[in-house]
Amino acid sequence: MKLLQSEIKTFIKERDWQKFHSPKNLAMALSVEASELVEIFQWLTPAQSSKLSHQQVEHLEEEIGDIMIYLTTLATSYGLDPLTAARKKLEKNRIKYPAPNQ
Repeated sequence: MKLLQSEIKTFIKERDWQKFHSPKNLAMALSVEASELVEIFQWLTPAQSSKLSHQQVEHLEEEIGDIMIYLTTLATSYGLDPLTAARKKLEKNRIKYPAPNQ
């Protein structure tokens, strides 16, 4: 994660894009990219959504990449690690939603 954060930071700095990356703008961009991800599945049946074409999977990968970049940039701006945040939330969810038979 640290390596990805560093690569993203360098990419942004090389292009002088920091001025555009306020938390508000990053959150908005993240929302746009998530919408583009949803668009891939729009109008597909559940069965079709489980069997994407190679081209659709490539598009899915690109959108996931965009989402990861914006999410990582937003988290980094607050000194957060997205993986740590996900693990913490998963632990809270384990308590809130215990598995049956446990």
